[in-house]
Amino acid sequence: MSYQAANPLADEFEFELGGAWTAYWLAFLRVVTGWWFFHAGVTKLIENGLAYTYGPTYLKQMTGTALGPIPVLMGEHLGWFIQAMVPLGETLIGLGLMVGALVRLASVFGVFFMALFWIGNASFGHGLVNSDFMGLLLFMTMIVLATGRYYGLDAIIERTKLVKRNPKLRYLLG
Repeated sequence: MSYQAANPLADEFEFELGGAWTAYWLAFLRVVTGWWFFHAGVTKLIENGLAYTYGPTYLKQMTGTALGPIPVLMGEHLGWFIQAMVPLGETLIGLGLMVGALVRLASVFGVFFMALFWIGNASFGHGLVNSDFMGLLLFMTMIVLATGRYYGLDAIIERTKLVKRNPKLRYLLG
């Protein structure tokens, strides 16, 4: 964003997509989204440890959704795994986003969580857009815009010899 230094009240300004304000906003968006998931996960860990029984119960109740019997089968047969992975997954996704490390990888898992929440929670009485869908869009934004490169550890990790020797690792970073 630039402005006229001689006349700060001038109504001419410039908002460049690659400018500093964009970087600040993307970093802020990443950190806030990360805090949202980190807080949700840590709260579950504090209250239930790795035995978050609501996860499997929630999936077993997802009958009649667009996913068919998949969530119900997951709740019945993977309950032990889901009990631990919901709080641990939310915590790790949030932590990754907050520090800006492995942001794309963390966001892929965030999209998976939010897709299940969106389909499971939505009666779609108000249309397709609800808070779970907005969360899904936030995680997609993290993936597409590689927000870990803006004031995050991914910007540092990408300069390491390991990543330079294995450039495909950049798909997990950013």
